[in-house]
Amino acid sequence: MLSHVDERGRARMVDVAGKPETARSATAEGAVRMSREAFEMVRDQAITKGDVLGIAEVAGVMAAKRTGELIPLCHPLPLDVVTVEAVPDEGLPGIRITATARATGRTGVEMEALTAVSVACLTVYDMVKAVDRSMEIGMVRLLEKTGGSRGDWRRPA
Repeated sequence: MLSHVDERGRARMVDVAGKPETARSATAEGAVRMSREAFEMVRDQAITKGDVLGIAEVAGVMAAKRTGELIPLCHPLPLDVVTVEAVPDEGLPGIRITATARATGRTGVEMEALTAVSVACLTVYDMVKAVDRSMEIGMVRLLEKTGGSRGDWRRPA
């Protein structure tokens, strides 16, 4: 049975009251593909809206802190730290975004890391869309998580 569904098939919030508090972390990544012209403008900080990478990183942190408000049935968590890194990748061309969330609690922080990446990607799109409306956001995925009753997990290479 899925943990967010009761015996009658109705959505419910998972009861984590009986779970022990443990240190937990999760790392996620995503990417924004864009035209060569847009990539060069972001890399060279020539986008008129400002520092695309810096603003995307701040947006990701802000989003992670609000995950419990954005995702139905997701527990609001007191986060210990969230880091977001937006890095130009000439091979895409585009921006790769990685986010890590850490907390001590009764439930994991995977959704916070994934939300941080997603909103950081959306922020890049918003700031660069005047140059390239054909950008693609993709590859948003969990890379690893630690802690909790199911233990650690890492995406296979």
